[in-house]
Amino acid sequence: MTNALTAAAAGFGTGLSLIVAIGAQNAFVLRQGVRRDAVLAVVGICALSDVVLIALGVGGVGALVVAWPGALTAVGWIGGLFLLGYGALAARRVVRPGGALRAEGEAAGSRRRAVLTCLALTWLNPHVYLDTVFLLGSVAADRGPLRWTFGLGAALASLVWFAALGFGARFLGRFLARPAAWRVLDGLVAVTMIALGVSLLAGS
Repeated sequence: MTNALTAAAAGFGTGLSLIVAIGAQNAFVLRQGVRRDAVLAVVGICALSDVVLIALGVGGVGALVVAWPGALTAVGWIGGLFLLGYGALAARRVVRPGGALRAEGEAAGSRRRAVLTCLALTWLNPHVYLDTVFLLGSVAADRGPLRWTFGLGAALASLVWFAALGFGARFLGRFLARPAAWRVLDGLVAVTMIALGVSLLAGS
């Protein structure tokens, strides 16, 4: 029992250390949380996607993907272009906040758009595969028969983090009541998305 708890705790800590860093996915979840737009759907997609990817990594699928390096290259190009496009839209909101806010007001109920964007940010980012399938899978393999317990801890870390980020972001609402604050947030999103997009294209 003690060994199982230790493996789960190690998985939780390792998983949390990998997903807490500022990235495209986290920036999107934060923004949706602040807007209170499709938060449950976005948090659910991020957490469940990580569960699937972690399970693939713990199950040893990473070794099969290594045999087809062209897959990650293709995902890198598609994901990089998508991030550049999303970053450009965020930058446009910084330059033209009035029009952006009107457009967002019209699309506030677009759960479908939020879901599709979240899926793209999650599954078109090679870093997600490297962190979950490869890195977590490799660390889990060292746990032997407790590798699935380690994976369970990592999956729980993902759920806790995205839930805290998505539902906790609403408490930032009073700080973002002014348009200038939204421009700062959109500027952060734009820089994050564009930087990651460039890095993906450069590394593909």
